[in-house]
Amino acid sequence: MNNRGPCPPGKPQAGGTPPCPSGCEPARALPAQARSRTQPVARSAMWESALPRAKQVQILLLDVDGVLTDGTIIYTHDGGESKGFNTKDGFGLRILQEAGVAVGLITARSSASVSRRAADLQLKYVVQGTNNKMQAYEDILLKTGLRPEQTAYMGDDWLDLPLLNRVGLAATPADGMAEVRSRVHFVTSRPGGHGAVREVCDLILEARGQLASMFDMYLNP
Repeated sequence: MNNRGPCPPGKPQAGGTPPCPSGCEPARALPAQARSRTQPVARSAMWESALPRAKQVQILLLDVDGVLTDGTIIYTHDGGESKGFNTKDGFGLRILQEAGVAVGLITARSSASVSRRAADLQLKYVVQGTNNKMQAYEDILLKTGLRPEQTAYMGDDWLDLPLLNRVGLAATPADGMAEVRSRVHFVTSRPGGHGAVREVCDLILEARGQLASMFDMYLNP
């Protein structure tokens, strides 16, 4: 280990290694080095074909069970229920909102754990316990003034099909029902509850030209 302290700016170190960065503060060079190592991310044909639709999205609406979760419901001894949520999905929804895209939930079940998760993520639109997802969707359109082509929805089962057929960008997880996968614009590579929502967030951000800038904001705060 070199214990001689920082080298003078622009002077090569012993062994012919490159000179230290300006001011001999290597940490300042780390973001640029990280960017230089970044390789283009391979995208599927379905991803590329969904970009024009994703570019118009102003709000992403989600089913919960099978989308934000893997569909498992655990009943507790006191009569409650618990669900597991993925942190990558949560972070994706956070940065999507930071980029100016609203996020909401429309689910047929009611759960205190969903309410807590929605509060943690500061979601603006949360509709639980509805037997008519289409009506909940139309109510959100009225509140926001958005057109269907400016909306996206992600669902995984037959109950979601009417709404998936209405929105501008329809998506489902890799383990969505076959009848759903064959009718949407985008199928993620990951299953529900395991990063599928994050893929849709990244798709929308890339389509809007914001994915790289959002990444850079966290890479170089």
